[in-house]
Amino acid sequence: MANWKKITRRSFMVLGAAVAGGAAFGVYKVTEVPPNPLQAAAGAVPLNPWVIINADGVTVIAPRAEMGQGISTTLAALVAEELDVDWAQVRVLHGPPAQAYFNAGFVDRMSNVPDFINASAPKSHNAIMAAVPKIFSMQLTGGSTGAIGGFEQMRLAGATAREALKAAAAQRLGVSADQLKTEAGMVIGSQSFTYAELAEEAVALVPSDVPLRDPSSWRYLGKPMPRLDMEAKSTGTAQFGIDTWLPGMKFATVRMNPKRGGAMKGFDPAPAMDIAGVEKVIDLGTGIAVVASNTWSAIQAAALVEIDWGHADYPTDSEKMMVRIERAFLEEADSRLRDDGDVQTELAKGGLIEAEYRIPFLAHAAMEPLNAVAWLKADGTLEIWCGNQAPIMTRDACAAAVGLEADKVTLHTPVMGGGFGGRTDTVPAVLAAKVALELRGTPVKVTWSREEDMTQDYYRPAAIARLTGRLDGQKATALWGKTAVPSAARNALNRMLGFAPPGPDRGSVEGGFDQPYGIPNYRYDGHISDLSVPLGFWRSVGNSMNAFFLESFIDEMAHAAGADPLAFRLELMEATHAPSAAVLAKVRDMSGWDALKRPGFGRGVAFCYSFGTPTAQVLEVQETADGIRMTRAWIACDPGLALDPSIIEAQMTGAMVYGLSAAVQGAITFADQQVVETNFYDYEPLRMQNTPSFEVAILQNNGKFGHMGGVGEPGTPPAAPALANALFDLTGRRGRSLPLGQEFDFAA
Repeated sequence: MANWKKITRRSFMVLGAAVAGGAAFGVYKVTEVPPNPLQAAAGAVPLNPWVIINADGVTVIAPRAEMGQGISTTLAALVAEELDVDWAQVRVLHGPPAQAYFNAGFVDRMSNVPDFINASAPKSHNAIMAAVPKIFSMQLTGGSTGAIGGFEQMRLAGATAREALKAAAAQRLGVSADQLKTEAGMVIGSQSFTYAELAEEAVALVPSDVPLRDPSSWRYLGKPMPRLDMEAKSTGTAQFGIDTWLPGMKFATVRMNPKRGGAMKGFDPAPAMDIAGVEKVIDLGTGIAVVASNTWSAIQAAALVEIDWGHADYPTDSEKMMVRIERAFLEEADSRLRDDGDVQTELAKGGLIEAEYRIPFLAHAAMEPLNAVAWLKADGTLEIWCGNQAPIMTRDACAAAVGLEADKVTLHTPVMGGGFGGRTDTVPAVLAAKVALELRGTPVKVTWSREEDMTQDYYRPAAIARLTGRLDGQKATALWGKTAVPSAARNALNRMLGFAPPGPDRGSVEGGFDQPYGIPNYRYDGHISDLSVPLGFWRSVGNSMNAFFLESFIDEMAHAAGADPLAFRLELMEATHAPSAAVLAKVRDMSGWDALKRPGFGRGVAFCYSFGTPTAQVLEVQETADGIRMTRAWIACDPGLALDPSIIEAQMTGAMVYGLSAAVQGAITFADQQVVETNFYDYEPLRMQNTPSFEVAILQNNGKFGHMGGVGEPGTPPAAPALANALFDLTGRRGRSLPLGQEFDFAA
């Protein structure tokens, strides 16, 4: 196949990919069409941003980044379902930075109304809200919105392309299009044509809209599909950002102030220049880059540069930071997004249950360290290869960093070795662009050392929660939760966009205020701390914090009431949200919860409704001679419409492992304003020998009104409280601070 440049020029070049001789088909009503990023060239006629037909089959242009979550497969299946092509004919590539690829799924993340209420009501169309992702060019991967945002767009892409191809064949045969059918990439009538044969003629025949097929006719959607990225990843041929290789390329690494936000007062490059292969040390303002003939020499040399670092404006160590966070409780609440009943009157009756919980900062710790390749060419254009979750924002930030207009920058988004929210930030690409500015005409690959990746992360914030509840017999009558935390959203958005939206900070209390517990007097407050440690979006964001707080406390209330913890939750949910109650009932039955517990074992249950998907987990732990082991886990979830059960299962188990890793041993701590943990030996993920076996059930009761929830993040929030509750069942001790490995002895 020919290079992408032959069909799209600089506006759409995709790393190592090629398509020749075809037409691109897309999906919007005329009044809703953003500019098409594909440009016509010899041998190809792009029509709209989504689908390209060529002699080799169909190339789907995926608007979301692939980080291992399987979104490229699901988006391609949405197109293939309507387009009538065999799965073997389908390829997928990531789209360029372009408004056309805005993520409509973020509309579902813009409401302060709890998701379980929104999902239980007919969808109301708010034209202003629906337009926000397009107006602000929100080409973002995150919030478990990939399939939600693409569900209609990608099916319409396939359907309009199919009907255009039928219309072209009908013209050739002199018949009406409804006399023809499509199958396996062909239009079939008295004479049959491949899609590639008809593509040029179909360009002028694309309908503005077509009806979508009824789910009863689906061949691909709702079924496990072979992952389009699996063969390349299994054979080592997948091209991640860190694999980018260009002729004449130089290699570099960066070293930035470990006291985050502090200045660089000066540096002495001489020690670095003594390392073989080192060519240059670049002043980046707040740090340095070392350029060499290979990455290892650059990393070795960077560590030798003597740098005088200025101080940050946050406390010196973790203990003082927690004091600062705790101080937020003394200030007026930033948010009170739930205030049912009369909490204060009910609590005044006495007989209260109270608890305080604490969690540390957490790093993203993706397997592929941060990296980017940048090439500032002689013609004044900049080309960037960088795994990212926000292409437009990344492109524009790179352009500003080197003084170019955005249309002079080409950004490639390769597959990524993990993201978890950590590749939303533009910093890796921007620093690579700044290095390229000093090496004009020469491509340069900038690779972060693992230590630099860990100490320059944008962390999930530390937080403290205080919860108070009241029981009347075995009934919960009141709950007042308060979370004190620095705002990840305001921190990240001010850094990346220069502003943060006004109003209550939903992300700081999600997973607490928005759960379907029918407690008659229910209040949840968020208290924002002024701590300035750099923060970012971490897998499941605020839900990962508040689910631990709330689900641990619900468990404490159940035990104080002398009630079974799962039955206690179920009773609180049944009248409030039936799909959530069904998820709890399912995990009860899967795990054999009501059977007699085995001696030497403990079981814990936890629930969280996040990203539109209620998820319940039961975890079993065992006391062994080597320490506590996690033996078995059961997960039940209800995303509404389940587009690919195998991907949902993989995401649920992976997300629970991610959450358990943090719960057992994840903690970012500070000393002398610097992060202490620098690699996997002191920020250790869960090992295979202590990972439980999994059983996953996927329900579809939550889609009465066409609702679809996310699946990439909802498996993380219940993991920590399920473990904490299981440890209490096993040992009789409550773990109210994470990581639990500091208090409990886990098997190595």
